[in-house]
Amino acid sequence: MYKTMELLYMLVVLFQGYCLQYFLGSFLENRWKSRWNGLCVAVLYTAELYGLSRIYNKFSVKGYDDYGNTVWKMALSLCVLFVLAMCFYKALRPVSVFLVVTFQAVADISRYTTAILLAKMGDSVLDIWNWCAGKGIITSDKALVLTLNGSILAVQILQYLVIALLFYVSLRKIVKDFKEKDYEIRRTELLFLLTPSAVGLFICLLLRIIMVTLEDKVPKMLYDSYPILTIVLPAILLLSLLSILYGVKLFQDMVYRNKIKSERVILKNQVRSMQEHMEEMERIYSEIRGMKHDMKNTLAVIGQLSKEKNIFLEEKGELQEYLADLNQTFDRLDMRFRTGNTVADTLLNMKYHEAVRLVPDLMMDTDRLVFPQDLKIHSYDIGIILGNAVDNAIRACRKLKEKEPEVDAFIRLVSMQKGNLLVLKVENSFDGKLVRRPREEFPMTDKPDKENHGMGLANIKNTVEKYHGTMDYMVKGRVFILSMMMKNERGNEDGFWSDK
Repeated sequence: MYKTMELLYMLVVLFQGYCLQYFLGSFLENRWKSRWNGLCVAVLYTAELYGLSRIYNKFSVKGYDDYGNTVWKMALSLCVLFVLAMCFYKALRPVSVFLVVTFQAVADISRYTTAILLAKMGDSVLDIWNWCAGKGIITSDKALVLTLNGSILAVQILQYLVIALLFYVSLRKIVKDFKEKDYEIRRTELLFLLTPSAVGLFICLLLRIIMVTLEDKVPKMLYDSYPILTIVLPAILLLSLLSILYGVKLFQDMVYRNKIKSERVILKNQVRSMQEHMEEMERIYSEIRGMKHDMKNTLAVIGQLSKEKNIFLEEKGELQEYLADLNQTFDRLDMRFRTGNTVADTLLNMKYHEAVRLVPDLMMDTDRLVFPQDLKIHSYDIGIILGNAVDNAIRACRKLKEKEPEVDAFIRLVSMQKGNLLVLKVENSFDGKLVRRPREEFPMTDKPDKENHGMGLANIKNTVEKYHGTMDYMVKGRVFILSMMMKNERGNEDGFWSDK
């Protein structure tokens, strides 16, 4: 019987070790690039917890635990968790403190809540079998002993199962709700997150100290003296656990709202800047087109006059060559891209001239990018979509050329209309390396300022969703493909700009 109970305890401890590596691994990056990293954490934690339990039991006196040993055990457990986190994960982050304290708090709360709730069940089962023996239903002592041992084992198994279930579900809930795992927690935010876990940890510490009392040198459970505590104590513990879980959810909601607010401010500034830039560029290109038209007429007149006037042949040849060069110069002022949308043409021309300074041999194909005449999607929304998409594509091509100068870099833009739907596709070459965090929607930016960069795809998605559309991306070899589909209709305004 004792060996069976010992084995059950070992299994529960091993399961806790598995939960530890799952919990830490969901937030922190492995220090060692090995599949054995998590296994080592689980095994070492199991050995630590089992060893501490044996030492703890050795210094316990007849079931009564000295409060000094209790405090030292909790402190030592936290220290071991910190050491494991530091040794096997890149844990030099404020969130590591939250993870260690929360893991210990959830483990203790799960254990004490279950133990108190099921304690009376075990006593009731034993009372039933004793009553059966007294009534002669169970006739032999051997049968009674087997029945009692079997009942104790069944209750213990049930208790361990409930502990494991409550423990795992709580940790999984935290991992699921804590979505911004790369968010750099500030001091005040860390205190906000730590407070519920610390309170739960100290409640469990208090219960360890006062749960068992001595009456006439006989240990007695506190709730035996005060039966109401079998309801009050689990309720307090469960409320403490809920405060941890919903504290994490509340914190993430605040982070998400602040992130959305920041993104909207940045997007608003981008839109305003793009509006001003587009208007200025359109004005400049209009003036250039007018100047080019006038100058071509002037050059034609000069050319005709040079033929008619009596000019030396040598000077005449030089003049004709000079006029031809001027014509070629003005031809280069023509809009390189013509999509049927003035904003898109201006933006693409501007982006192309910026790109060729970084990647001189960049191939930018827009032959199949044509916008319908009845386009109802706001021009500035088209500008946001194309601007962010082309910026990302140029950055990827530049990164590719820096690594492999001999490789061809290209950007290809395509559009098509299917009924009331407008489909845009942007394809570009890249180095084939796409960095994604688990449970993150978009690839990570390689820029150092991650709070103000890396939102290009998010801005595209927000803009596309205004037109009841969707955005998706995929990788084919070393080609990144960004696809957008939206309805050709006026979008839902979000306060950034108006259609006026």
